[in-house]
Amino acid sequence: MKAIRIHSFGGPEVLSLEDINRPQPADGEVVIKVRAAGVNPVDYKIRGGSMKGDITLPTTLGRDVSGVVEAVGRGVKGTEVGDEVYAFLGSHSGGYAEFAVAKAEEMAPKPASLDYVHAAAVPLAATTAWQALFDHGKLQRGQRVLIHGAGGGVGHFAVQFAKARGATVIATGAPEDMELLRRLGADEVINYEKERFENRAKDIDLVIDLIAGDTQERSWNVLKDGGKIISTLKPPSEQKAAEHHAKAEAFYAEPRRDELIEIGRMIDAGKVSVVVEKTFPLARARLAHEKMESEHSRGKLVLEVA
Repeated sequence: MKAIRIHSFGGPEVLSLEDINRPQPADGEVVIKVRAAGVNPVDYKIRGGSMKGDITLPTTLGRDVSGVVEAVGRGVKGTEVGDEVYAFLGSHSGGYAEFAVAKAEEMAPKPASLDYVHAAAVPLAATTAWQALFDHGKLQRGQRVLIHGAGGGVGHFAVQFAKARGATVIATGAPEDMELLRRLGADEVINYEKERFENRAKDIDLVIDLIAGDTQERSWNVLKDGGKIISTLKPPSEQKAAEHHAKAEAFYAEPRRDELIEIGRMIDAGKVSVVVEKTFPLARARLAHEKMESEHSRGKLVLEVA
């Protein structure tokens, strides 16, 4: 099968299209015939060597896939060959390939209302947004949430989930994001190039930080006493958290089947839309990485595999 692999850490040039053996499912796993694969910042961070962790080279990149179940391992219940699924893969597998292995906990039925391209844009980004808001941020109806970087892959889901939960949503983004964020339901949109968010955002219960740096530091100025700052990038200051009696943490999302199922239900109910800015063929994964690293993207980039 064809797969995009890396044999060393580096820039987009280390991505290589190769022929490798098709995987077989172990107990509790399925093999998915991949139709599309999402592209995420974590992919280029792994490629660049900043998230080596337990990565063993060579490796196949990619954490988001949608496709059709090709084979089912022992112990997997409720899934059959031919089922349409989407999955948030762990580091044991890679989605930039014609076939990928998923554990049962990592996948769920593909939202029926989505094609494969849009379904592949969902799992990692939407799960990250969900866990930031609800698992870590404990967002409640009627609260005020400030979402930084709201026009991106994670951010555009966070806006919609928070709005569906009944929160007041203040979203920051680039000038070209303003119309999209309004359409997705943000109550207030702030163009970070033209104004400082702290001039408008006040009494915030929860900050979702998808930017880090100075943006994260300035967010303490708008947080309620006892509020929360949840980051997907850099751990917020423990000292500042203590001063504000706040919960402040950074986290990495983990695959959860129940959350993928609930997210799929919301999509099929018309409560959440999926924004895909551009698609690339699998063989052009390098171009997708170059665009993701050098340009601002609204929504997600996706590789079309089959």
